[in-house]
Amino acid sequence: MGRGKIEIKRIENATSRQVSFSKRRAGLRKKVHELAVLCDAQVGVVIFSGKGKLFEFCNPPLSMMELIHRYEITTGNTRFQETDRDDEQMLLEITRLRNENEQLEASLRRHTGEDLSSVASGRAQPAATAA
Repeated sequence: MGRGKIEIKRIENATSRQVSFSKRRAGLRKKVHELAVLCDAQVGVVIFSGKGKLFEFCNPPLSMMELIHRYEITTGNTRFQETDRDDEQMLLEITRLRNENEQLEASLRRHTGEDLSSVASGRAQPAATAA
C-alpha cells in the first residue's frame, strides 16, 4: 500500500511544520549523501529554517567553502569573493577609525588636563632646592 498524495502548501500548525521540516531535512541530507556516494558527485546543500537557522551539508572530503570556491571558478561568478573583499575593506576601515578615535580621545584628555603625563615629560624638571 502506497502513501497518499499530499497537497503542497504551507503547513499552518507550527508544531507539525517543525516536525515536517526536521524529517524532510534529514531525508534531503540522506538523498544528497546517496547521490554523492553512488555517483561520485560533489554535492553541497544549504538550508535556512523558517526562523533563519542555518543547516548545511557537504560531502567529504570537501568543505562547503571549497565547494563554493569551485563553483566560483567554474562559473566565473565572483559574488562570494567580492563579499570577502568587502569584509576586508570594512575591517580595515574599522581599524582605522578605532586608531583615529584613540588619538582623538588622547588629545581630548590632554586638552582637558586629565592626562598631564605627556606634558610633564616634555618640560624640564625643576631642580630640587636645599632647605
